[in-house]
Parts: sequence; C-alpha cells; structure tokens
Amino acid sequence: MTGVTIRILLADDHSDVRSGFRLVLDSQPDMTVVGEAADGATALDLARRLEPDVVLADIRMPRLDGLELTRLLTGPEAVRPTRVVVVTTFDHDEYVHTALRNGACGFLLKRSGPALLIEGVRAAMAGDALISPQITVRLLDRLAAPPRSPASPASADPPAPLTGREQDIARLVARGLTNAEIGAELFITPGTAKTHIANIQAKLKTRNRVGIAAWAWETNLVEPRA
Repeated sequence: MTGVTIRILLADDHSDVRSGFRLVLDSQPDMTVVGEAADGATALDLARRLEPDVVLADIRMPRLDGLELTRLLTGPEAVRPTRVVVVTTFDHDEYVHTALRNGACGFLLKRSGPALLIEGVRAAMAGDALISPQITVRLLDRLAAPPRSPASPASADPPAPLTGREQDIARLVARGLTNAEIGAELFITPGTAKTHIANIQAKLKTRNRVGIAAWAWETNLVEPRA
C-alpha cells in the first residue's frame, strides 16, 4: 500500500484514550488521524463529513453507543459504508457478537497494546477482521464441540484442506497468537504469516481468524483446554 495513507477517525469519550491512540497511529508512516469525537452522535456526523477509511469506536459512549454507531456506518442505512473497529475495555460475549453482526471489522481490547491496534487498522483495510487473542481463545472454548462418544459410529473425517505449514499456523491462530507472534514462533516474517492466514481463510471459506480457529477446534487440530 505504498503511497496510501489510511485516514482514521477516533470515537471515545475519554480524551486521554484518544490522545494515546493518536500518538500511536500518527507515528505510522501510512496512517493519519483526521478527527476525534467524544460521543457516538458526533462520530457519526464526522464520519459522514470526513469520510475516513477506518473508525475506531468505543462501545460505551454518550448519545450513541459504539454498537449502534457500527451498524449505522456499515449497515444498509450507511450512505457511505465505512470500516469500523471496536476498541473497548469491555469484552462481554454479547458485545463481541453484536459488534461483528453489525459489521465491525475487528474487536480489540484497549489493554491489548499499540502493536495490535496498528495491526487491527491494517487488517480492516485489507478486508480482514482482527479480534483480540484473549477474546478469540474464550470464544473458541464455547465453540469447541463435545468429544465424540465411543459408542457413536465413526465417520470418516474429510482430508485436511491445509498444508502442513498451514496447519501449524492454524494451531497458533487457535491459541490466539498475533501475526508477529506466529512469525517469531515459526521463524517467518509477520508478512509471510499474514499471507499464509489469507490463504487459509480462502481454503476454509472463512472471513477471519475466528473461523480459522473454529476449524482447528472442530477438526481436533488443537485439543480443548481442560
């Protein structure tokens, strides 16, 4: 994306959070913060006027919460559909499901750190949906199918659609690792890890990392945690 600058709008009712995000994002050569909003209604107005590439939205904001803001910016009512990444302190499952159902391009926890924030913006621009590893692992615990009963007739598992290296990466995705962490684990670059993940998503016909991880659980590529 050489020469392309990602234009970002920040929506959070805490000025110190917005200042911190601005500092992190403006430090990237391909990113610039074009506006800030302390409530959801102002964020909606600014998004329509400034036409940012990505909106980073908190959930609990005055006047209009981040979940409804996401729906209005990404859903059928949107004048110009906009990528929204929810960045919040609250990781309740209901919030995660609603945000993704409303069209969010990611769900990040504020405590996840600046590297994941940057990666989340880039993932949104690439058409992916990045979810904080802590949430991914917890969601997968709930998605994991119960073990087959020994009395049940054994059904032949379909052949694995992934290469050995792709299965290695799928295991690490299921453990909640970021691209950088996967790269360090397998001695490859984060960019190579990202390429493998995109190929895995295409093969599995899934939209994001949660889909990859769910497949890893369902095929017993990783063992459910006790």
